[in-house]
Amino acid sequence: MTEADEKIRCDACPVMCYIRPGMTGACDRYANEDGQLVRVDPHVLLDHAVSEGAKVAPFLNAEGAWNGDILKTPGPFVTAVGAGTTYPDYKPAPFIVSSRVDGVDMVTVVTEGIYSYCGVKLKIDTDRHLGAECAIVRAEGEPVGHVTTGEYGSQMLSLGGVNHLTHGGKKEGRVTCETLLSLSNRKSVELVVDGGASVIVQAGKAPIINGKLEERMRVGCGSATIGMFAKQWGDKVDEVVVVDDHITGVLSEHQAGKLLGMRDTGIKMKGRRSTPGRYFHVAEPGTGWGGTNVADPLEIVAGFNPKVARSGMTMLMVSTTGEQYAFYRLDENLRPIEAELPETLRESVERIGENCEPALCSVLFMAGAGGSLRAGVTENPVRLTRSVRQALTTVTAGGAPVIVWPGGGITFMVDVTLLPANSFGYVPTPAIVAPIEFTLRLDDYAALGGHVDEVRPLAEVVAQHAERPNTIFASGAVARRVGARRKA
Repeated sequence: MTEADEKIRCDACPVMCYIRPGMTGACDRYANEDGQLVRVDPHVLLDHAVSEGAKVAPFLNAEGAWNGDILKTPGPFVTAVGAGTTYPDYKPAPFIVSSRVDGVDMVTVVTEGIYSYCGVKLKIDTDRHLGAECAIVRAEGEPVGHVTTGEYGSQMLSLGGVNHLTHGGKKEGRVTCETLLSLSNRKSVELVVDGGASVIVQAGKAPIINGKLEERMRVGCGSATIGMFAKQWGDKVDEVVVVDDHITGVLSEHQAGKLLGMRDTGIKMKGRRSTPGRYFHVAEPGTGWGGTNVADPLEIVAGFNPKVARSGMTMLMVSTTGEQYAFYRLDENLRPIEAELPETLRESVERIGENCEPALCSVLFMAGAGGSLRAGVTENPVRLTRSVRQALTTVTAGGAPVIVWPGGGITFMVDVTLLPANSFGYVPTPAIVAPIEFTLRLDDYAALGGHVDEVRPLAEVVAQHAERPNTIFASGAVARRVGARRKA
């Protein structure tokens, strides 16, 4: 037998690698072991998927009570992590597993989907300006996504998608795939926004923006901060300005100040007045005070009305995280002169910081489960989509709950920190490989035209595939990995 004859062809993705004995394919997920095509990564079965230290249910206790919430109820669950794929489309899913739960016959269909139509949504808790909306986001100099609309206290990025994966140049697709894979597997990635900031992001970690570690998510906009803390300032200072790129708050004009009987101070603010005590666009966006581009907060103050203001009047200026603050007294020319912050005001500044949540990066993987996946579940794929819509079928990813978008298809999002470590892979087409599971009653599975002949009891699956048992801890999940093997 020649060396060429010893190669086997992998059909787990469109690349169709020929693999020599003892070697892996281009994706490093499948290998030639003694003439058999084997899955390199072990298959993951969850014993329990809540916080570490919680009581772990006995493995294979399939008769345990189940209330429909896979993550919160102890009990075994077959994930698709390491299970293999349904590619080509006509093959049933690698594992279609039955169990009897609380007297009900259940089926879980598991497969690793190959997703060209996928991406991640990044929520970065910061007031810092990362870049203009629609600005290109780059990794290794290649475009991998864009800045999207900001949310309350967070900057949002949308990365990936089929256009970056397949419609750009070869390097763009490769870098996009690597970026999505790293972020989904909770690794750090450096991103640069055109005309904006450099940011290092990692799921569950604080962002590093232009080399500075973020610590806090803002307590609220400037107006909201005034509303929350007005009573702590009412009798201690004449004026408070909470600097914010979106809505800067001015205590004496704000309704909260009026209700406390605050006197007018004659302050004149730059920007556009919206309603009393609320100002838009006092400065340009940036990485300075309150997400503006100012390093000196007095830049947003146009002056004081001499008919109202008086010498000796006091003013506190503070950011929406409490990280920047300054205290001033007006001199005889009504110019603010910085002074030491009185102890009576220090507690209120610290209270703003206390009420800020820790800054974090949140990564949501998003993908559309198309024909390959559904054909692996049923010979009539649209019935699976309808079953998901009717809540007869529960969709999970690596055992984690997902958000299924309304409308056509099965488009879902999942928080990557809820999955076991390294749940995501790739194929060089390029595309991301991610686990997905469909759980439903056995009779419902038969009704939607499922591959009933391929259903196997959970105990049989474990008995035949528990070749490399190991207990791991990842994302608070206690998982048992078993080797997944399939014939070429």
